[in-house]
Amino acid sequence: MSRDPHALLRLCQLVSPALPVGAYAYSQGLEYAVHVGWVHDEASSLDWLQGLLRYALGTLDLPILLRLYRAWSAQDIKAVSLWNARLVASRESSELRAEDLHLGRALARILVELGIEEANGWQQSNCGFATLFALAAVRWNIDACDALSGYLWSWSENQVLAAVKLVPLGQSAGQRLLAALLGTMPGIVEAATLSADEEIGLGVVSQTLASSLHETQYSRLFRS
Repeated sequence: MSRDPHALLRLCQLVSPALPVGAYAYSQGLEYAVHVGWVHDEASSLDWLQGLLRYALGTLDLPILLRLYRAWSAQDIKAVSLWNARLVASRESSELRAEDLHLGRALARILVELGIEEANGWQQSNCGFATLFALAAVRWNIDACDALSGYLWSWSENQVLAAVKLVPLGQSAGQRLLAALLGTMPGIVEAATLSADEEIGLGVVSQTLASSLHETQYSRLFRS
């Protein structure tokens, strides 16, 4: 079966920093981690980001994204709703939940403008970003594993940019971080495709604490 020649270009559009969903405004607890010194240089930034990739996105977001992709492919809206609800319920702080809902609604609006009418009903709903990301991937004929890789890349790029601003780090350090994270992504994607339903979850206590404490941090650049 030949691949859609536009699928890769559509994936590039979906993961581009130019996509106006506002992801640049969120650090997902990194700002507090820098504030208290948990993250303070390139090495500790890499440790923080790799930990989240492996034990949050790799074990929660990606397995659910894959199930959402399958549900949209099968037009199983009940399954879409169930997995969306589970993902949103798994956000462990009010800031992380608010971020996911903001990004999801913003992406729903963009997809409607791009002709995916199915996204219209989600603009006022409690929809996670991955839910609409999966819809776009299915309707644009993006391969499931490519969609998972793109989702990881988009998150990593946003978080590295946040680290560059907050630690702060140089642009070359940012590129080294992205290169190191990129090297781990194929294994994380493969593991996510093999996860059983009962294995889905996350184990990132530091991020949960950082995100919760960020809510009352006095001086902030980011919304999470």
